[in-house]
Amino acid sequence: MIQVDVLSDPICPWCYIGKRKIDQALNLVETGNYILNWHPFQLNPDMPKPGMDRHLYLESKFGGAESARRAYGAVKAAATECGLRMQLDRIFRTPNTLDAHRLIYWAGANGRQGELVDRLFHAYFVAGLDIGNPQVLTEIAGESGLDANDIAQRLKTEEDKDRIRILDSTFRAAGVRGVPCFLVDGRVIASGAQPAEFWLTVLPRLAREPNSPAVRTPSGIRKRGSASQPAGTG
Repeated sequence: MIQVDVLSDPICPWCYIGKRKIDQALNLVETGNYILNWHPFQLNPDMPKPGMDRHLYLESKFGGAESARRAYGAVKAAATECGLRMQLDRIFRTPNTLDAHRLIYWAGANGRQGELVDRLFHAYFVAGLDIGNPQVLTEIAGESGLDANDIAQRLKTEEDKDRIRILDSTFRAAGVRGVPCFLVDGRVIASGAQPAEFWLTVLPRLAREPNSPAVRTPSGIRKRGSASQPAGTG
């Protein structure tokens, strides 16, 4: 079994694109040989708990709507290429994603991470929902097969908040600077939204050759602890 650990944030468009591309590859290989685990990396760890008005966020991060449009041009093109129809104009709030990461963590105990992560991405990038809102998160949890009532109660507590912060800090201390970032079977890190063709080459090779060395890609693959790509668009 090949384990792929994915460092991601549900408000990162390149993470959404990266998931779609690796999913496309896994649909063409023996999927039983691979397992994806999702781990927290907040693009905006200092975001206020209620989140921020989207226009104010874009102004502070990019210097205005025009600069943001330029930054998101490549995002929209890449999303369309892999079959995603992002509706960025529907996003009115940039959320704090700590609770979303707690939900992803809890879904791991139920084998529901992949479905949940997809629903979080869709809720934010297609429906324009505030995925920092506990009610929105509770509904997504229920749609993903989790116990919505249980999740609603847990979101009211401090459960696993420190765990998520520690995991995030640990990845940063190891040199990760941006997401998506993929750690494959504990041996390889791929930075960025790699094309499906890359995964169709790398994953079967790692399955055949357990001791194979790191493979280099256009975005670069680095050993554990080395720097990743700069923080992505969020």
